[in-house]
Amino acid sequence: MIEFIKGTVDYINPEYIVIENNGVGYQILTPNPFIFKRENKEIVYTYQHVREDILALYGFKTREERALFLKLLNVTGIGPKGGLAILASGEPEQVIRAIENEDEKFLVKFPGVGKKTARQIILDLKGKLHDLMPTLHPDLFSEDHEFVDNTSHTEIDEAVEALKVLGYAEREINKVLPELRKEKLSTDQYIKKALQKLLK
Repeated sequence: MIEFIKGTVDYINPEYIVIENNGVGYQILTPNPFIFKRENKEIVYTYQHVREDILALYGFKTREERALFLKLLNVTGIGPKGGLAILASGEPEQVIRAIENEDEKFLVKFPGVGKKTARQIILDLKGKLHDLMPTLHPDLFSEDHEFVDNTSHTEIDEAVEALKVLGYAEREINKVLPELRKEKLSTDQYIKKALQKLLK
């Protein structure tokens, strides 16, 4: 496989770029061709897709972006065109966050991704991206590769307030918070889960 191509950007169109290297122009399909600039020297990390009727080069700014693309290709119902569309429409860390949080609403916004495909992405990839993504966005994962969700948690905040009303000290509540943050639940579900852990 061609690991990368280093050369000068000769041409840009909405679907691909052409990189000139030693007198040869390589047509490379890429999620967002316009992040490259004409006449700039670039390193493009590539994936060569071979089928009976197709021989195509796909290119990415980073190895991590390419790795996410390859993971998406392993999902039933997603081909290279669908993988590119997902990466073109969303930042890799946004895609990972949606997968880890089982956020189907976010995933169905991508072209060609319906509810069934969104569910399949989550089933196939949740918990399997920590090997490549800490290098791309370290704060998404803890030291033991657990997913860390840094978004605001209205439901968790409400559950914490309810637990305080029930008489639990902040010190006790803080002990169970890390476990709660691993899941996306309703306020009631957070309260029930917290009570189960606090009553042990």
